[in-house]
Amino acid sequence: MALALTATIAACGAGDDSKPASQQGAAKQARLQLNGADKPTAAQFPAVQGRTLQEVANQFAPNNGQAGLASSVFTPGKNRLAFGVIDAQQKFGYGPSALYLAKTPEDRAIGPIPAPADVLVTDPPYRSRQAASEKDPFAAVYEANEVELDRPGKWSVLIVTKAGGRTIATPTQIDVAKSSPIPAVGDKAPAVDTDTVESAKGDVKSIDTRVPPDDMHSVNFKDVVGKKPVALLFATPQLCQSRVCGPVVDIAEQLKQKYGDRIEFIHQEVYKDNVVEKGLREPLERYHLQTEPWLFVIGSDGRVKARLEGSFGLDAFENALQAGLR
Repeated sequence: MALALTATIAACGAGDDSKPASQQGAAKQARLQLNGADKPTAAQFPAVQGRTLQEVANQFAPNNGQAGLASSVFTPGKNRLAFGVIDAQQKFGYGPSALYLAKTPEDRAIGPIPAPADVLVTDPPYRSRQAASEKDPFAAVYEANEVELDRPGKWSVLIVTKAGGRTIATPTQIDVAKSSPIPAVGDKAPAVDTDTVESAKGDVKSIDTRVPPDDMHSVNFKDVVGKKPVALLFATPQLCQSRVCGPVVDIAEQLKQKYGDRIEFIHQEVYKDNVVEKGLREPLERYHLQTEPWLFVIGSDGRVKARLEGSFGLDAFENALQAGLR
């Protein structure tokens, strides 16, 4: 197959008893439908053996699949690369997945890097009208963590998924910036004022597009940062450009029941007056965000311990929370 850039799309997205209690129930049922997508291993995919990325791609039959990137901010160093896979029938494909990458198709490939699928499905009591459910075609998202990118510029990526008795190999590209102003792990978190029910004079719908509104608007981030761990979630369930804000806010609502006594959960809406044309609210501008959703977990020392962009599921969110408690 020729390794060329495919059209990317906004992607959004079997369990076992060793998972945290918060992931049992509906999330467990969703995992049963993933066909092993949550437990891929490098051994399931061809070794690079010194070949170029194009040579790796050539061993797979051509197909009409697409890779939908679910993260967009990359800089030199270790990165999280999240994505969805669309098959020739324009349906989300689930199965063991991995990715290969190189600066250009003619460069020696890196990989395979396993990319487990992470479910977006919450238990029914925590679902909004914008929720993901077990029947949704985007009930999970793939993510490869600690993808090493050693220089800026365009990178070629080959995503390989074993689904439905066949292999879907989809090429795409990512842009790696020289640097980013967005607070990174280890940085001091900007102490911004976030919207609260009090600042909105009781009009919670003016600061939350979730239906029904969540209960993560009681505390101003500026008043609590540096005093206790905080999960600061920038998301707009109703106006989200990638359709994944609803599910990630629902995940926050569910995990708040487990971690709320140790971590302050704050949900910040994205657009002024909840109108896209009016631009971003000030907290997003202070964090230099141009995409959504974003999660920043800040430790009691006021520094970022974990951050997630785009689509992320229960595993990723809970791992980020645990990093904030260390």
